[in-house]
Amino acid sequence: MAAEPLRVAQVVGKMNRGGVEAMVMNYYRAMDRRKVQFDFFVDEDSSFPQRAELEQMGARMFLLPPYKQMHRWLPALTGHLRQNRYRVVHCHLNTMNVFPLFAAWCARVPVRICHNHSTAHRGEGKKTVMKYLLRPFDALFATDCYACSKEAGQWMFGRRRMEKNAVTVVPNAICCERFCYSDTKRTECRGALGIAPDRFVLGHVGRLAYTKNHAFLLQVFECLLDRRPDALLLLVGEGELRSEIEHKVTEMGLADHVIFAGAHADVAPFYCAMDVICVPSLYEGFLLAALEAQACQLPGVYSTAASQEAMVSPLAVRMSLSESPASWAEALLRQAEAYSVRSGEAGNLAVRQAGFEIGDCARRLCEEYLRKAEAAQ
Repeated sequence: MAAEPLRVAQVVGKMNRGGVEAMVMNYYRAMDRRKVQFDFFVDEDSSFPQRAELEQMGARMFLLPPYKQMHRWLPALTGHLRQNRYRVVHCHLNTMNVFPLFAAWCARVPVRICHNHSTAHRGEGKKTVMKYLLRPFDALFATDCYACSKEAGQWMFGRRRMEKNAVTVVPNAICCERFCYSDTKRTECRGALGIAPDRFVLGHVGRLAYTKNHAFLLQVFECLLDRRPDALLLLVGEGELRSEIEHKVTEMGLADHVIFAGAHADVAPFYCAMDVICVPSLYEGFLLAALEAQACQLPGVYSTAASQEAMVSPLAVRMSLSESPASWAEALLRQAEAYSVRSGEAGNLAVRQAGFEIGDCARRLCEEYLRKAEAAQ
């Protein structure tokens, strides 16, 4: 009989449609599941849209109390880790990782991975203070440190660890083929959204949350409308700030020019429907949307909070948020004009050559899991 696959405990907290969830799902879909299987530890108040797909792929799921109820969450997680005798636990809660890593240490899990996907911004008040308070303790119970980018690694673990190569950068890789540009997808997606073929579409893909800086995005779009009165703003994603953003759109008189498309399991057709993308984030660990857009040969402008590592082609440029919304609008129009002709493979090639093809990255992570688990026996 074939050996059972190694079960890796993935502690993800909330399982909705955020960037961390997308990254873990991308790796799981591409993983050789005959060798490595994932078990997901998920807060029970998650929307959990991936559940059916996970069950089909053979994942086991453990629902925990919300991690804000730490007095219940911690013993529940510790119990599951101890009972299932995991050899590897992979934690994705950023600065909150100290808690699941402590649980894994208590459960005597030999390989304990602390993975950081983000940084911080002073505008989030108490949340930012908590991040800085917890950050010094995050590697305390970890055997391995991972980050989605060099910037995220340095922010969490410090320059010295990065210089000593004590932090592994695990890129937010994608399936390039899935995001290949298609005229058919563009026509179908625009038709479903009621967008005429000749309308100019500025897009944004991401959570409707503080970090994505939608207030600034709306100012940029307002300036862009002065130059392109036919423009539409297409927002793909959901989040806690949706009602606030909708109110702002109405207040600015933009309601007839903004489409809230909601969250979708497959965002690839939306990139095809756009003419240019704008993501003026206040902070990021990496920026998955930048890779996806470039694979679709969609030009874009991103804030300098987005990792330079994600800018793999001239399609993507970064701008400081200190620049005016009018300057951003001008840059977006220049990008759209420079790359108005799109083809299927050009963007894909740049992303592949930069090392962000998920098949290759998942193979390396699979081998790393197996090597660490074997060494820990």
